[in-house]
Amino acid sequence: MESIGKKTPRPRRSFTQEFKAEIVELCRRGDRSVGQVAKDFDLTETAVCDWVKQTEVDAGERDGLTCGELEELAALRRENRRLREDVEILKRATAFFAKETR
Repeated sequence: MESIGKKTPRPRRSFTQEFKAEIVELCRRGDRSVGQVAKDFDLTETAVCDWVKQTEVDAGERDGLTCGELEELAALRRENRRLREDVEILKRATAFFAKETR
């Protein structure tokens, strides 16, 4: 029996920066609302709003982290996670060898 009212999730799509910039420009012109632009291009309104907000942050019109800062933050978090794992491995190795030398 099929479940009524349940949508299957849409597969994740990726868009070029040029496409995003074009969509943001359409929204900023004011001819159509964000919702209408999203509907016309089969996008989610949330995604379009996020693109508009990020463009405003990058332009200095709004507070927040720029794209470059977000990329740097993600890279630093990855490095931090890797270094913590390295420290954990060294702690275990130290404990193992300390037991053997007794």
